[in-house]
Amino acid sequence: MRIHLVSEHASPLAALGGADAGGQNVQVAEQARGLARLGHEVVVHTRRDAVDLPSVASTGAGFTVEHVPAGPPEPVPKDELLPYVDAFGRHLADRWARDRPDVVHAHFWMSGVASLAGAAGLDVPVVQTFHALGRVKRRNQGAKDTSPPEREETEAAIAREVDCVVATCSDEVAELAEMGVPRRRTAIVPCGIDLGKFTPDGPRAPRRDRPRLLSIGRLVERKGVDTAIEALRYVPDAELLVAGGPRLADWPDDPEVARLRAVARRSGVADRVDFLGPVDHDDAPALYRSADVVVSVPWYEPFGTVPLEAMACGVPPVVTAVGGHLDTVADGRTGLLVPPRDPQALADRLNALLARPTARAELGRAGVERVRSRYGWSGLVRDVEVVYRRVLAQRTASAPLPTGGRS
Repeated sequence: MRIHLVSEHASPLAALGGADAGGQNVQVAEQARGLARLGHEVVVHTRRDAVDLPSVASTGAGFTVEHVPAGPPEPVPKDELLPYVDAFGRHLADRWARDRPDVVHAHFWMSGVASLAGAAGLDVPVVQTFHALGRVKRRNQGAKDTSPPEREETEAAIAREVDCVVATCSDEVAELAEMGVPRRRTAIVPCGIDLGKFTPDGPRAPRRDRPRLLSIGRLVERKGVDTAIEALRYVPDAELLVAGGPRLADWPDDPEVARLRAVARRSGVADRVDFLGPVDHDDAPALYRSADVVVSVPWYEPFGTVPLEAMACGVPPVVTAVGGHLDTVADGRTGLLVPPRDPQALADRLNALLARPTARAELGRAGVERVRSRYGWSGLVRDVEVVYRRVLAQRTASAPLPTGGRS
């Protein structure tokens, strides 16, 4: 198949860790790599955000990245990209009129707008992955949500027009049903992780002789790192490592870093919170293995790979009972669930785990087994391939679509 992925703000070639560079970049890259490995011709279309980027870039992973000239050739926050989406769609229409793909997979809602415009009149099936729904973001962030006001209405229109919406968790399927999308036109294919990189065996980062908690990921408010810091008041002697955020040179001017440091001072735990800055993806497994417990407590989370990476390394996660966490973490078997924004409840679960090393080990072993059986990229890419074949065979597929991951 000739498969074209559209990811307007999240390039598979981008460095991870910035405000708009995270799980979507990884998922697009792994899908492209996996589909190419299966013998498909794969092209990824992403916005040109630097003047020195080539129009076409070949990768060593077997897929091609095409940089679309839409808007200024410089970084633009994703919530400010909508004015350039029409140009993105026109570029795709011209491109696909000359070389028609067999299937298009749009990642994020603005990619869906561009993809439907580009595929109009070509009888090309379009598959959509939202990565996050505007209605959920608005519900959880309120006035702090910077999305364009038309996002929710546009997402609903996209969801009803595309051939299939590939959701990352069952919670998203329920949201889509409320938006008027029938279950038969959705599939669940979760995000995955690199099972060769994230393993329980391997080097461990150096540590002190005290209980270690780890929070890792982007430093944005919705990730709930402040909740983890506040909980530390009730977890005696433990240290909290906070990994992620902007490069250290930018920390003095970063408002979220300043806010979190203020939370630590106000909570009286500044001497037990260690801000590490960004951690290279290759160094993350050793950091995970050095922790007793991994903490991931966002207010909302469309999917979230941190718990998977922790479990793959044999470390139990304590996570909020929201979004994709409800699918990935089996409460009491591979990790523990807590309500969001509740430092005391979080501390209670952390204390219970830190006091029981045998229980932590049991959760760790079960977590490794769960991740290896469900969340390997090779199996997940095959599930996406199944979706493509079914929408190609019948634009309104009647056969059951995938309902979960596998290795």
